[in-house]
Amino acid sequence: MTILTRRALGTVALTPVLAAPAIAQAYPTRAITLLVGFAPGGGTDIIARFLAPSLQEEFGQTIAVENRPGASGTLAVLAMSRARPDGYTMLMTTISASAVVPPLMNPPPFDIRRDQTAVVHAATVPLVCVVPANSPSATLPDLLERARREPGVLNYSSSGVATQQHLAAELLSSQAGVRMTHVPFRGTGQAVNEILAGRIDLAIDTFPTYLPHIRAGRVRALAVTMPQRVEWLPETPTVAELGFPGFDAVVWYMLMAPPGIPQPIADRWVEAVNKAYQNQELRRRIVDAGFLVGGGTQQAAAEMLTRDAERYSALVRAASIRLE
Repeated sequence: MTILTRRALGTVALTPVLAAPAIAQAYPTRAITLLVGFAPGGGTDIIARFLAPSLQEEFGQTIAVENRPGASGTLAVLAMSRARPDGYTMLMTTISASAVVPPLMNPPPFDIRRDQTAVVHAATVPLVCVVPANSPSATLPDLLERARREPGVLNYSSSGVATQQHLAAELLSSQAGVRMTHVPFRGTGQAVNEILAGRIDLAIDTFPTYLPHIRAGRVRALAVTMPQRVEWLPETPTVAELGFPGFDAVVWYMLMAPPGIPQPIADRWVEAVNKAYQNQELRRRIVDAGFLVGGGTQQAAAEMLTRDAERYSALVRAASIRLE
């Protein structure tokens, strides 16, 4: 091998090392599309629009939030997974669309591990167990005791099969050894109306959905589903405190990228989101809306996706949950 050839090979071998910083330095040079798989006004859309101005300022380019609702949020995930992995098409997703629902579809629209890249945790919404204001159950143990005495008589609502509301109630039923009847609705609004009317015995739903009704006395909060109490209702116990150690059921939102995105670009997004959350005004607005601020590392986001996909897959199999 000649000296020239060795030098040439050395140059080729160095090219990826030299290219990585250049990619990050040049990116972005044009507008970025941030896909959302749900209609405007939902939690995923709210978090995307909270973050967009800060990301726009950081990147110096327009962040266009584009709503593509359909198929429980999976249409947007599929569109993102098929986009060029250049950082110009990103996705704000949620646990149901990216971890729970796709494997239940026949056939699955995408592989939850192979066809999406977790970038950074954006936010979390705690869930709260509520009953009608006139419910005879003053506490969660009271409600579960009623469910044990009358298997299948008590019902609980959700905004659809395999949603987090559904899975949280199934998780509680499984751990408590009780059986309640699932009543799925087409959306959260209808489910709320039914529990306000007293026709639903229990709902386990997001804080932003029920906090105004709790404060107005229209429903009664029995417990929250995170391992720790939440600042909005500090007197309300956790499910874990009430005899179910380790109980944890939340809705998380996550920034995703197409598979194969260059690591320097992914790193830029992680840095940008974490920097945005240093803004105290933004943090206040997010907390006031009923969300917990996200952030952290890409590795932590990937572990969150894998952990919850495995956990809820086991629950779905045990409860024989199917999408029709």
